[in-house]
Amino acid sequence: MKAVLLLFALLIIISCVLILVRGWTPRARAMAAPDKPKEILKRRYAAGEIDEEEYLRRMSGLSQDW
Repeated sequence: MKAVLLLFALLIIISCVLILVRGWTPRARAMAAPDKPKEILKRRYAAGEIDEEEYLRRMSGLSQDW
């Protein structure tokens, strides 16, 4: 009986460690954090959704201090 409880406790500890480690990876943080406007703009330009002129115009607008 003690061996089963020890095995169960070990399984819970290992599961908790894995959850914590996966939550602290850069990928997990990037997925959880909202995208920055400039990053969205770069992806849209790279995907061909907007042309160079639109990209530069919008990037200029994001760079200005309002």
